Amino acid sequence: MSIVVIGAVFVDIKGYPFNTYIPKGRNVGRVVQVHGGVARNVAEDIANIELRPTFVSLVDNTGMGQDVLQTLKNHKVNTDYIWAVEDGMGTWLAIFDNDGDVIGSISKRPSLKPIANIIEENEEAIFKDCDGIIIELDMEKEIVKKVFNAAKKYQKDVYALVSNMSIAVERRQMIQNTACFVCNQQEAGIFFSEDYDNLNEEEMLAKLIENVKSANIPRMVVTMGEKGAVFATMDGENGICPSKKVEVKDTTGAGDAFLAGVATGLIYGKSMMDACKIGTRLASSVICTSESVCPRFLPSEFGLEVNND
Repeated sequence: MSIVVIGAVFVDIKGYPFNTYIPKGRNVGRVVQVHGGVARNVAEDIANIELRPTFVSLVDNTGMGQDVLQTLKNHKVNTDYIWAVEDGMGTWLAIFDNDGDVIGSISKRPSLKPIANIIEENEEAIFKDCDGIIIELDMEKEIVKKVFNAAKKYQKDVYALVSNMSIAVERRQMIQNTACFVCNQQEAGIFFSEDYDNLNEEEMLAKLIENVKSANIPRMVVTMGEKGAVFATMDGENGICPSKKVEVKDTTGAGDAFLAGVATGLIYGKSMMDACKIGTRLASSVICTSESVCPRFLPSEFGLEVNND
């Protein structure tokens, strides 16, 4: 029994300035290379609650690909369904300002088509006894359809990861079939074709309560940075989850950690508010570290009763 996560692996190359960042100038700083990708981040975040997720993905045949596999195994992630293929990993190059925010980036995305073959060959083993599914919705449509078909066949809930909101807009019907959709305030504005940038928590919540019903989305959470997060469901459950005040070193990966916490909480029977609190705690722990490495927790710290056998 485990949570299944499906999506891409990236190599993140990050630059941090030592002094005040000067746009278009030469900046002395620190450059690091770490494992990334929203789905890979989520799998590791779930493993950092001492759970044992199954990750369905691709790596390449380089030393970095082997390092990704070994690191995931060390975190007790099931890597049985990760294939090594040529050019199997993406690359994300980013520059950060002095507040830990990304001020410029370039991304190279890999072809994930072999994941469709992994699912075809191992569908029952991957999905039959899993506790829930988290999928990167940006993947090739063929893969996404296979996952939703398997979820329906084995009666499993699906939680969507979205990096590109233009794709989310195109796949509204798929989002309507998810157990919960999580995005940030700006992304919610893109999804609902409105400007939410200047809304406070109460205003955002009012908009969300209205929109989940009109868009037929079962449950949705919108993160708002230091303002916390708001959530609403078609059943009428809604609220505001406050953020945790922490020293920000690197904001990348925080949204992935938040989604990992929310999905994990809901999969194991928590309320929307309690699930958002788990997500907030995981996200704040990522923000506090300059390498986006989440500390380890026990399931009992979040009130989770999970059988890892």
